Amino acid sequence: MNRDFNTWLSGFRDSIADYGYYIDFEKVHRNVNSIKVELNILNSLIGSKNIETDFENLLKKYPEVLKCIPLLLAVRANEIYCQDENGGHLFQFDFGKYPPNSHAYYERYKYFMRETGLFDLLENHIVNNLVDYATGVETGLDSNGRKNRGGHLMEDLVESFIQKSGFIKDVNYFKEMYIHQITDKWNIDLSAISNKGKMEKRFDFVIKTPDMIYGIETNFYGSGGSKLNETARSYKTLARETEEIDGFTFVWFTDGKGWTSAKNNLEETFDVMQHIYNIRDLENGIISEVFK
Repeated sequence: MNRDFNTWLSGFRDSIADYGYYIDFEKVHRNVNSIKVELNILNSLIGSKNIETDFENLLKKYPEVLKCIPLLLAVRANEIYCQDENGGHLFQFDFGKYPPNSHAYYERYKYFMRETGLFDLLENHIVNNLVDYATGVETGLDSNGRKNRGGHLMEDLVESFIQKSGFIKDVNYFKEMYIHQITDKWNIDLSAISNKGKMEKRFDFVIKTPDMIYGIETNFYGSGGSKLNETARSYKTLARETEEIDGFTFVWFTDGKGWTSAKNNLEETFDVMQHIYNIRDLENGIISEVFK
């Protein structure tokens, strides 16, 4: 099958994001609801005229409110480290443990609240409701998860086409298989791509047909970067190495306008790799054509 690289590249997509890609609101609400009671207790400090005393009294009566504090600073950890203004001492604040009833501990947490600006946020009524505020913070934190969700979008898309072609999970197609698992399951020598067993590569999918084992990699790049050049070069090497293995074929599904910035390296791989495909190829039935 003779294909023109530029024609193939012109079909790459800007995005494959679905509606759930941007924010996982179910996760956001679940995380906020887990500390909703404590946040509402802290709401009593909003507009306080004597916030340090009120905070200490609140901490004595409801020490569990401490677990809310990291989220108010957009931190996903119970332990927070802060260096003092002179750079001479690193303080550790553990919000997963309730402080003993001691003046020193209360002073320490009041110092933290004051220095981080949380007292200012509360006493000056900058926010009206900490549950709403926490929901906003969680939403912002969840946006960082887009990279992970994006990484799975291409996998999910490819898997849907694998299933539409009649392959059955854990029967004749498998997810996330390591080289040693492939070797053990089908007694095939993959030392050519494992550096004689020293490297443990994992394929996104493996399809088994009567005459062939297909190792499949998937990715989508919506933006450029140095990683694309590295990926193209490594998959070019992998494709050449697998040519020496009887009964095994390497297949790469990739897409995304980010490849425009790494066009030359991708073209080099395209020129030597028989089984490199994009989403348009999937839509045109390439799986049924190749995996026989």
